[in-house]
Amino acid sequence: MLEHLSIHDFAIIDHLEIDFSNGMTVLTGETGAGKSIIIDAVGLLAGGRGSQNFIRTGRNKLLIQGLFVFPEDGLTYQVLDDMGIEHSDNSVILQREIYRNGRNICRVNGMIVNTAMLKKVGETIVDIHGQNEHQELMQPEKHVHLLDEFGKKEIKDLLNQYQETFEHYQTLKASINEKRSNEKEWSQRLDMLEFQENEISNANLQIGEEEELVSQRDHLLNYQKIVDALNLSFSAINGDDNINPLDIIGEAKNSMESIEEVDPQFREISDNIKNAFYLLQDASDNISDQLDLQEFDQGKLEEIEERLNTIYVLKRKYGDSIEQILNHYQNVVKELSTMQADQTTGENLNEQYESTLSQLTSLADELNVKRHKVATKLEKSVHDQLSDLYMAKTEFKVNFEKLPIGEFHSYGNEKVEFYMRTNPGEAMLPLAKIASGGELSRIMLALKTLFTSVQGVTSIIFDEVDTGVSGRVAQAIAEKISKIAQKSQVLCITHLPQVAAMSDHHYFIEKKIEKDRTMTSIVKLSVQKRVQELARMLSGTTVTDLTLQHANELLKLADETKK
Repeated sequence: MLEHLSIHDFAIIDHLEIDFSNGMTVLTGETGAGKSIIIDAVGLLAGGRGSQNFIRTGRNKLLIQGLFVFPEDGLTYQVLDDMGIEHSDNSVILQREIYRNGRNICRVNGMIVNTAMLKKVGETIVDIHGQNEHQELMQPEKHVHLLDEFGKKEIKDLLNQYQETFEHYQTLKASINEKRSNEKEWSQRLDMLEFQENEISNANLQIGEEEELVSQRDHLLNYQKIVDALNLSFSAINGDDNINPLDIIGEAKNSMESIEEVDPQFREISDNIKNAFYLLQDASDNISDQLDLQEFDQGKLEEIEERLNTIYVLKRKYGDSIEQILNHYQNVVKELSTMQADQTTGENLNEQYESTLSQLTSLADELNVKRHKVATKLEKSVHDQLSDLYMAKTEFKVNFEKLPIGEFHSYGNEKVEFYMRTNPGEAMLPLAKIASGGELSRIMLALKTLFTSVQGVTSIIFDEVDTGVSGRVAQAIAEKISKIAQKSQVLCITHLPQVAAMSDHHYFIEKKIEKDRTMTSIVKLSVQKRVQELARMLSGTTVTDLTLQHANELLKLADETKK
């Protein structure tokens, strides 16, 4: 429950410190006094959307702080433990600051948290029910969530399992759709890679091969030139039968050998002639051997030309050298391997999809069975609650409509919508089409009464939910809210004296102007002051002795009803 609320510089509130207690607390006052602003402040503490427009004119920031207490086994402690936030004394302090520059600081027990975390904690503590929440009943897509909230014990675990499976199903479905949309491009890429792998692999390229082939080709292409040069060189060295240059050099060698001992210079000349002689002999022998080896093979030349042409074609496609071609080949093999693995994965993906679809269908069918049973209980319970609110002849029904085969939503494969028949003999129609504002207030209050025991929140706030009703219906609503307050703390803004009289605690909100500034004040009313406020609510502008008597009687009747 909310035990203490502190508000600084929020809208027309300069500073308020409010202590709250268990049971039912009402806030009354003239329209525009600031009653709903107090509820808005609690909403901000529970993680509601904030704005710098909330900051009081002339101030740099607003500050709201609330002290909440609750049982040790409450869901709040579990949420705090999950967030790693320390807690003790069965209490938690929520704090929120909003600055003019847009900064938004949230704290839970002094620890700074983001707005999402604050909201997660706030949802376990406070449930704010305002006039605009009637819109929830007017939106059929929200009805399934209301049904699930009523049957939380039976449905929660199964729904969580279904939603996990649904999320996996959505992921698989998206992957398959993406694969199908890209299937043409994927197949073309796969075919191209397979062709490139085969083409390069079949070529069986070797690094350095091209240079060797070019050398062999050039040799064959210059065969005649080579042979002519070798013959000419051999003839030049060896001469003919008449003149043999090598023999002449041999005679010069022999002559110099005969005098090489006479003078060192002669020895040097002799050595040079001997070296030249022996080198020419070796050259002559090598030329002779080369002439014997020379052979022109046209087939070999054509084979080399063909091989070089293959290398040229591959270089034109995949790189400027054999080394670059082979590097490209390695990349092709790697990508091809990945794509082939993906192809296998794609087949497994289809298997996973079919398996998940089957599991999802089974869970959805099981969920439908449980929901139908819960719906029967809800229909009876709502009827009982509406009977207390003078709508005994109203029929309430939960309508189910199967989605098309193969279609699923995050909540299942059946649409859920609340139907009503407010008058006997009329057709059962969707709630959103036939309920009036006052009826919606009572239906929502009936549901809220039912949900109080399963929500686990310790503070429930009603912001003028009694709008559009009067008389005995107003009294019935007052009694219903009072009954809710027996299980949870209830804070209620009301303009109905019947509701205010049923409260355990009554605060009066007043707007004043001091030093040309509008300010909101709050005061807890004594019994005598309560009588005067109820009389004002009964009569409007003028309070008479008669309205004071009516107010006293209203309080006595309320006390008797509560007893």
